[in-house]
Amino acid sequence: MARYTDSSCRLCRRENLKLFLKGDRCFGDKCAFERRAYAPGQHGQRRGGKLSDYSQQLREKQKVKRIYGILEKQFKGYYYRAERQKGITGTNLLLLLESRLDNVVYKMGFSTSRTQARQLIRHNHFLVNQKKVNIPSYQVKVGDVVEAKEKSREVSQIIEAMETVVRRGVPGWMEVEKEAFKGTMKGLPNREELTMPIQEQLIVELYSK
Repeated sequence: MARYTDSSCRLCRRENLKLFLKGDRCFGDKCAFERRAYAPGQHGQRRGGKLSDYSQQLREKQKVKRIYGILEKQFKGYYYRAERQKGITGTNLLLLLESRLDNVVYKMGFSTSRTQARQLIRHNHFLVNQKKVNIPSYQVKVGDVVEAKEKSREVSQIIEAMETVVRRGVPGWMEVEKEAFKGTMKGLPNREELTMPIQEQLIVELYSK
């Protein structure tokens, strides 16, 4: 399967936004975005000027793909699924992405980044409703319980992540029992509770052409 293997920090610099792709490192002095807050490449510091409507729409799509670590074909599938659902397409899209197991594991504080969450999930460290799930794109539903397997509660990455989650906090639509390495998806967030600076309407306009 195709995947991005270059520096994660380049993605933040390209989008001119800290995407928190490298976990705890993004909060420290070693964050590349803090040291070089301009686009990567030979002419990165000279880039600028007004973007066309299409460029703004494309950049917004690329930003959301990179936040959630999704490739183009899969992202397009999420968009058309959101379009078929009742409600606002852009909001539906964000809720589908927020409900991915890798995102839920990250938001509950069991990993320091979505990339690390995907790795831990693929290595069979988590259960959903007492059943093993090793698919990062698995859709977590309201009421589902996500927990680390008993043996996995000694994994250093999970322990360290749970110690540092206080920096970003756990969203109000999730409930985490830290001592039990367990979390529950209490509900779906309101659009106002999704705090990343995303303009999903631009993505809808892009795919509506």
